[in-house]
Amino acid sequence: MSHNKNLQFDSKCVHSGISDYGFGPVVPPIYQTSTFKFESAEHGAALFKGETEGYIYTRMKNPTVEAMENAVAELEVGHKALGCASGMAAISTIFISLLKSGDHVVCSKSVYGPTLTLLQSIMSKFGVESTFVDTDIDGEIEKAMKPNTKVIYVETPANPMITITDLEAASKIAHKQGALLVVDNTFMSPALQQPFKFGADVILHSMTKFLNGHADVVAGIIVVKDEEMYLSMRKTLNQVGGVIDPFNSFLVHRGLKTLSVRMQRHCENSQLVAEYLENHPKVKWVRYPGLKSHPNYQVGLKQHSAPGGMISFELNGGFKAGEVVMNSVKLCALAVSLGGVETLIQHPASMTHLSMGAEARKDAGITEGLVRLSVGIENVKDIIDDLENALAKIPVTEKAKA
Repeated sequence: MSHNKNLQFDSKCVHSGISDYGFGPVVPPIYQTSTFKFESAEHGAALFKGETEGYIYTRMKNPTVEAMENAVAELEVGHKALGCASGMAAISTIFISLLKSGDHVVCSKSVYGPTLTLLQSIMSKFGVESTFVDTDIDGEIEKAMKPNTKVIYVETPANPMITITDLEAASKIAHKQGALLVVDNTFMSPALQQPFKFGADVILHSMTKFLNGHADVVAGIIVVKDEEMYLSMRKTLNQVGGVIDPFNSFLVHRGLKTLSVRMQRHCENSQLVAEYLENHPKVKWVRYPGLKSHPNYQVGLKQHSAPGGMISFELNGGFKAGEVVMNSVKLCALAVSLGGVETLIQHPASMTHLSMGAEARKDAGITEGLVRLSVGIENVKDIIDDLENALAKIPVTEKAKA
């Protein structure tokens, strides 16, 4: 990977992770094999002892997977990476590797739902305690720290409220106590935010989202800063078994080649869509890192090179307004997930968080009119026209006028 060190990020997206292969292919081949043949009994023994480089079994290591891992590690300015079967496989591997019974985690309150569930309902069974706080508010992380805190886990910008945590401040709090800062960088990607530069110890992504970028892969990745952490995580991942397969690795590596240009278009479109929404009479508020109205706007300027492709906004008219908009969009796909080339829209209160009930949603800060928008790379006029037509269907009430 060393020959790519001096390349600009756009060039790294195209060339990272590429090695020399038989027959000189420009694109790494798909090694769709479960196992690898040894040259001799001695060669097999040397591989198992770690005395020689090579491949044994695809759950442990595979050339196609390794090419993609090296590419992501290079883009995140990390040491090595570990490809996982999903974002949740990456998160599970991290927690299992770093935590033991009696340990404590401080986690962002605004976080991907399954991450919260994993900590509350599964890790808790094994004696791991968690505290959920607004990590974007000064002093909240520090107040939550305990003598047994081993991990501060932040998602920034966070799902679904687009809150921004100051990574440099969080890393200082973690390291003061000997804890580790783990950062979910899914919403920004390394094209816009590189958490190691602000003191993070471990980075993870759901590669399902922006890294792959085409809504046709489910995958995750862990990026680490040193060999010791890599070996520890690799041992855990090999045992737990949540590894990515060669074909999905190939697709992600292909997606990475356009990451820089895709993120540029996501950001350009999102800025214009956010400004449009902020000025719309049927929208109560908008959260987007590129708007000066964002509560953590200044923090974003410090750690993002651009504001990203995710917007959340609150409709006047609550739950019913959310349903009307969801049923009226045509271009925007009514679907969960994010980070693809197509614009996706979802209404948590009537979709992903419906089963919680109104009171539980209120406690979690998920309001009845909250909408999350993953802005795609279509022509921005078409995206805005679609939203305009959908918003026009919301009945005008006295509350909406206020």
